[in-house]
Amino acid sequence: MMEFDSNFHSGFVAIVGRPNVGKSTFLNRIIGQKIAIMSDKAQTTRNKIQGVYTDDESQIVFLDTPGIHKPNNKLDDFMEKSAFSALKEVDAVLFMVSATETRGAGDNFIINRLKDIDKPVYLIINKIDEINPNKLLSIMDIYKKALDWKEVFPISALQGNNVDELMDNLKQLLPAGPQYYPEDEVTDHPERFIVAELIREKILMLARDEIPYSIAIDILSMKTKENGNVDIQADILVDRPGQKGILIGKQGSMLKKIGTLARQDIEDLLGSKVYLKLWVKVHPGWRNESSVLKSLGYKKDNY
Repeated sequence: MMEFDSNFHSGFVAIVGRPNVGKSTFLNRIIGQKIAIMSDKAQTTRNKIQGVYTDDESQIVFLDTPGIHKPNNKLDDFMEKSAFSALKEVDAVLFMVSATETRGAGDNFIINRLKDIDKPVYLIINKIDEINPNKLLSIMDIYKKALDWKEVFPISALQGNNVDELMDNLKQLLPAGPQYYPEDEVTDHPERFIVAELIREKILMLARDEIPYSIAIDILSMKTKENGNVDIQADILVDRPGQKGILIGKQGSMLKKIGTLARQDIEDLLGSKVYLKLWVKVHPGWRNESSVLKSLGYKKDNY
């Protein structure tokens, strides 16, 4: 039986919401470093990202779930099931919406699912830094009666407004419990997963509307040399030949930019000099091939 200090509080908190409401931005702010990629394109988070926040009095394990939407293929189906499976594992749920978007069918779909969850549910209204403050009360009223919220917190995950207040409230909610992870551990995901996410983030940032979210990163090898430098080789999977041309760019210019920016973040993550080699490969329909999804880490035993 695990022993723990009765004054120490710990637990698990899920973050759910429509795509692009700022869940990953919030998680990265809480953890203090980038473990979830950030982009203004929908569907940037594909797996449950487990981020660990630890201080002297508490440890909160956050599950940042994929943005929930109607599934169109096996990858979409995986993401939806992954998101809702997180709700079975936690002590509280943060339902995040964007103050810049009107309440829609997607929000209502999630709210209806949350009605069946016997957990405290917080309403988190994010991106308040992007609206006129006079509009905030009317936005809160739109959601106020939709569910019996534990608390309602307007925040800016980007600027940090009210984030500390939210964290203090969560700490008071969580039961006395053990420290599940070492204090210096911020995620349970292997480094290869984070490396792949950082590469994918740069593609979404640089290619923008030219490349949909139908890309994946396959880390072929990741080896540390005797001098401490790290050699990484990875494939970028795309659906169509035209996408390959866009990502390579004229005389390889786009691929070079992707590699340069990704390498800088990977070096910050690993604390080592990194040599990154990228290839772009066309694999039509990879999002509907179970064997490919499994090899990329989208496995049924994750939900």
